[in-house]
Amino acid sequence: MELYRYGIMRFDDPYNDTTRKIVHIDMDAFFASIEVRDDPSLKHKPVIISKHPKDTNGKGIVATCNYVARQYGIHSAMSSKEAYERCPKAVFVPGRMSYYRAVSQEVREHFKAVTDLVEAVSVDEAYLDVTENKITEKSAIKVARIVQQNIWNDLKLTCSAGVSYNKFIAKLSSDYKKPAGLTVVTPENAHRFLMALPIEKYHGVGAKSAEKFKAMNVFTGEDLYNLSFETLVDVFGKQGSSLYFKVRGIDNRPVTPIRERKSIGKERTYGALLYDINSCYQEINQMVQQIAEELKSRHTFPKVLTLKIRYKDFTTKTFRMSLIAGSKTATELYMVAKQLLDDYCDTTMGVRLLGVSVSMTRTLPKRSEPLL
Repeated sequence: MELYRYGIMRFDDPYNDTTRKIVHIDMDAFFASIEVRDDPSLKHKPVIISKHPKDTNGKGIVATCNYVARQYGIHSAMSSKEAYERCPKAVFVPGRMSYYRAVSQEVREHFKAVTDLVEAVSVDEAYLDVTENKITEKSAIKVARIVQQNIWNDLKLTCSAGVSYNKFIAKLSSDYKKPAGLTVVTPENAHRFLMALPIEKYHGVGAKSAEKFKAMNVFTGEDLYNLSFETLVDVFGKQGSSLYFKVRGIDNRPVTPIRERKSIGKERTYGALLYDINSCYQEINQMVQQIAEELKSRHTFPKVLTLKIRYKDFTTKTFRMSLIAGSKTATELYMVAKQLLDDYCDTTMGVRLLGVSVSMTRTLPKRSEPLL
């Protein structure tokens, strides 16, 4: 294992493929930017994608906001009530998810114009493997600039791009300069780039993990680099193992186009925490109603139902249960989701998020069990 601690950026390291050219594209404040584009009067105003708190009794959640609003400390997942308190003059827009998805498809057409190796990880970001590309351009930097320019010319939306030799560093790079930024991290300067980053900037390190790292006097990538593999695995498990390699510039995951949707899910974050199980029942009932409608339109049957619970302290638990063959009505799905809630949900901890999803996986768990 010690071979990873020395000479890790060598081109001949058999564990580190530095020959690929990966671009990560992240649309800038995507939903809010669409609203500003469509309504120029919103330009230079703080725009928040959320229902106004007065319309939700203060229970709304910020989906995203533009960069003007972010100057007031507003961010996604913040309660709309707090956002309003921080910036009373902000413009609240309820949001149009179906429309945003349609615009997202237009954006992806520009990705596909340069490569078929496109892995969309959300409605507003994607990885592109441009090692070989449709425009026969050897420079990944030029490809990224072309994509940025074409999206602007066609849709009048900006995006930030990260260019590197693997997905992990490309993702970090796209976050480095926003909005409309382009950051390039080559194999030669990857080590320096990774060492200087604050620990909370590492993708996959959330608030709780960052707090634990700082308690261990780990504040930067360099501090993370100096931790042993054994320590990281003992304290952080799989996440620690993954970070051990990534801080050394190793991430050989391929860019994998997702051609078939294999799950349907709904989830919601609550500004006012849920402490009552009956409130949780009501929430999951609404979710399974929507899922059942979508299943009906797709003429498909799910095999596994998954329940996701996040508590006040951001602890997240995920549980699953096999469904009886043919189950797809809202009532059938609700009974399973309710069973999981009854078995595993501790409302005294304060429920911050609930989610329900169904998957068409072929491998079924034999019993209800936590996901690893």
